Amino acid sequence: MVRLTGGQERSTIAQIEQIFKQFHPDNTFNYSFLDNNYQALYEAESKVATLSKYFSGLAILISCLGLLGLVLFTAERRQKEIGIRKVLGASITNIIVLLSKDFVKLIIVAFIIAIPIAYYYVQQWLSNFAYHVEIRWWIFGLAGSSIICIALFTISFQSIKAALVNPVKSLRNE
Repeated sequence: MVRLTGGQERSTIAQIEQIFKQFHPDNTFNYSFLDNNYQALYEAESKVATLSKYFSGLAILISCLGLLGLVLFTAERRQKEIGIRKVLGASITNIIVLLSKDFVKLIIVAFIIAIPIAYYYVQQWLSNFAYHVEIRWWIFGLAGSSIICIALFTISFQSIKAALVNPVKSLRNE
């Protein structure tokens, strides 16, 4: 390892190559810069980060579509119940809470199960680095609140639509 001053890299490398050839005339002189070596080491991690962004976005999109399908199915199945509740005086907010609370409970249970698993794997991944950071609790809190917000946003459209349907139309089918 040799420390070089800025602006004199070429001349210094040429001098080092001459000295190298004096002692090892049969070997080829290969050199590399340390910052390039470190860049190559972390290039794979950069690719993993980019792929993780795309695949996590795709996973969120697919899960939102699945959640939307479940909400559509639940609202269709409970159409008469929603109609009866509206006739008896339930507000739109009550209907939205009725349709949303079961999904929110399931999401919270899934998140509680996922926290220790995610913590373990992130700790294992970070232990491979020379300088790593500790995972703070607020990161999991932020992730959980983001998940709840995305789920409520997905659920809210169909819940509001189901709550605004005229109860006469849903009860007339019998």
